[in-house]
Amino acid sequence: MAGEYDVVIIGGGPGGYVAAIRASQLGLKTAVIEKGKVGGTCLHAGCIPSKALLRSAEVYANTKKGEEFGVIAPQVELDFSKVQSRKEDITDRLFNGIQHLLKKGRIDVYEGKGSITESKEVLVEMKDGEQVTLNTRNTLIATGSRPRTLPGLEADSQYVMTSDEALQMETLPDSIIIVGGGVIGIEWASMLVDFGVKVTVIEFAERILPTEDKDVSKEMQRLMKKKGVKIVTSAKVLPETLEKGQGVTITAEHKGKEKVFAADKLLVSVGRLPNTRGIGLEKVNITAESMFIQTNTNYQTSAPGIYAIGDVIGGLQLAHVASHEGIIAIEHMAGKEPAPLDPVLVPKCIYSSPEAASVGLTEDEAKEKGYAVKTGKFPFRAIGKALVYGETDGFVKLVVDEASDRLLGAHMVGPHVTDMITELGLAQVLKATTMNISHTIHPHPTLAEAIGEAALAADGQEVHA
Repeated sequence: MAGEYDVVIIGGGPGGYVAAIRASQLGLKTAVIEKGKVGGTCLHAGCIPSKALLRSAEVYANTKKGEEFGVIAPQVELDFSKVQSRKEDITDRLFNGIQHLLKKGRIDVYEGKGSITESKEVLVEMKDGEQVTLNTRNTLIATGSRPRTLPGLEADSQYVMTSDEALQMETLPDSIIIVGGGVIGIEWASMLVDFGVKVTVIEFAERILPTEDKDVSKEMQRLMKKKGVKIVTSAKVLPETLEKGQGVTITAEHKGKEKVFAADKLLVSVGRLPNTRGIGLEKVNITAESMFIQTNTNYQTSAPGIYAIGDVIGGLQLAHVASHEGIIAIEHMAGKEPAPLDPVLVPKCIYSSPEAASVGLTEDEAKEKGYAVKTGKFPFRAIGKALVYGETDGFVKLVVDEASDRLLGAHMVGPHVTDMITELGLAQVLKATTMNISHTIHPHPTLAEAIGEAALAADGQEVHA
């Protein structure tokens, strides 16, 4: 026996390690089991490394058009090995920071694979082959997810990739086909086209970013095409037609016809699957519906003392959601009464160039819920700071309840909108009205002025358009 714990957390990603820190703050003796590195997919194979690459791509693309700013750089070159090195330096620095926080909280970290053997017992298979049994009052499952593939389109490390393999590319291909036009697919499309890669996106739905507001999808499709990305929607990829050799070819059904696409590589970006296998769910009679663990609003599973959070329970598969869920679960274990997470209040971000961000209901969702809706929309091209940046595409759109003037949702495309969405997230939490938002003084010149103008636009009172 290695020890007695108040909580053992299986998985050290943004859900698991944040939960562990909160547990430590509340005086709970805590252990984290992580088979890879603490920080999880988000830090080592997702959020952080992909955003590091996106930033390098953005700098490269902006440098090539520096003459617009009076900056002449006639021979702009890309050293992709240094791009990758910078990415690794960033993840290593954050990894060291998380290790420090766990050590500071006196949280025991077991490097190995954890599985539940009994309701109050977790087995750790250490990397050196040793097996350690942990007794615990509570267990928190935070094992995350992995990229989903399609039968016949499994990653082969040479021609077909998921985001995991793409992050480790040593050289850039000349061309690539991206299967899937969701958030991850569009981020990769934006990044790679900025690096100079010829990009084709094939999306099954009628529009890219199908879960976003329709105006956001339409604008992002226009802007991706403007950057040079070829986008094909309402297209069904036929995996059985995949051919590999000097690159790849694949056929898709589009508008009643079959069309062949060719590129150097193919990236599959069709969602993520929960890591629920091999963690002992069957030992405690926890069933996973469509592979996702079912929980209540405090993230309790059907087994007493066992909780689950993050990508393994489905819903919004976002790092900040997993962290918040982890805090709620730990506080419930500690006897507190945490407020439940409301998905409508969760900001969602797309880190393409330009960015997109949203919170709350889309216009269509609001109408489906029976609201009489009015919208306020304001373009960045009328904002001085956007002109200064040289990034004038996009807009801020607010979805408003006509009866109460309360904000129902906010949707943005444009420069730095992922850093601006929190203001509208707070407005959602506070049940703010368009008057509250428009009466908030937005300093000039800032990009955030577009938010105040959009609030005024809901009643036709915008000033600068």
